[in-house]
Amino acid sequence: MKALLCTAYGPIDALRLQEAAEPTAAAGEVVIAVRACALNFPDALIVQGLYQNKPPLPFAPGAEIAGTILHMGAGVTAYATGDAVIAMPGHGGLAERCAVDARRVMPLPAGMSFEQGAAFMLTYGTAIHALQDVGQVRPGETLAVLGAGGGVGLAAVDVAKAMGLRVIAAASSKAKLQLAQEHGADALLDYAAADLRQGLLELTAGKGADVVLDPVGGVYAEAALRATAWRGRFLVVGFAAGEIPRIALNLALLKERQILGVYLGEAVRRDPRQHAVNVRQLLQWFAAGKLRPEITEQLSLDQAAQAIARLSKRETMGKIVVQIGA
Repeated sequence: MKALLCTAYGPIDALRLQEAAEPTAAAGEVVIAVRACALNFPDALIVQGLYQNKPPLPFAPGAEIAGTILHMGAGVTAYATGDAVIAMPGHGGLAERCAVDARRVMPLPAGMSFEQGAAFMLTYGTAIHALQDVGQVRPGETLAVLGAGGGVGLAAVDVAKAMGLRVIAAASSKAKLQLAQEHGADALLDYAAADLRQGLLELTAGKGADVVLDPVGGVYAEAALRATAWRGRFLVVGFAAGEIPRIALNLALLKERQILGVYLGEAVRRDPRQHAVNVRQLLQWFAAGKLRPEITEQLSLDQAAQAIARLSKRETMGKIVVQIGA
């Protein structure tokens, strides 16, 4: 089979499309014929050895896929050959076939395409987990979303609006902000052209945001934290800017702010029941038209490495989906 392989941790441009061994389904696993694989920022980190998980070499990046069941390992009874599914393998998705733990697989919902399925669970799962489980948001609160034109950012805008929040979308270009506005953002802030802290304070009448969701990090993190309200919650999702910020803890003390980490993969492992509750809610919102995966590009497998490189430089918007099978 063809796969985009990482044979040594290092530059993204070292990824190569080549022949790879066919995966087999171990006990508790399924092998999926991949129809679509969505790209995410961690794909850029994992091939450089910068992610918290380091798969054994060689491996294919690609954390979320959609396709059809080819084979089932011992003990798998929930699926049958040919079933259309979504899966979150963590890696291995940028290949024609992928072996996945059956516990990380779910049926492709009715009315959802393979491309939408591949682009759905990681970003929307992160958004609902961050806002509901970690941030414990309440209807009427104001949420500031950094990186609001990216995959997680746009998903957070959708989920926040479904939860009854006022959303300030903050991003680094007018095009990204326009996309966030199309997803329902109530106010927009271009932090490449204006001071982020001052802008957030102005948009909240000096109070500050009740909650900040930050998948960007870098210089924007402290500015956004300083613009949170009394007992505001700052949700640490990732560091797409490339720099992990060092925050002075007096900023938490002065307004009894909370700095809270968000790690979907570990949360799913530790509390699969809550994840299942979240998934049911997400699917209800999708069926009601409240969630709309923003697929801005659909590429072929031989274009995936270049797309991952652009993703690492924050040159993309929404979700990029790689179409693999037919």
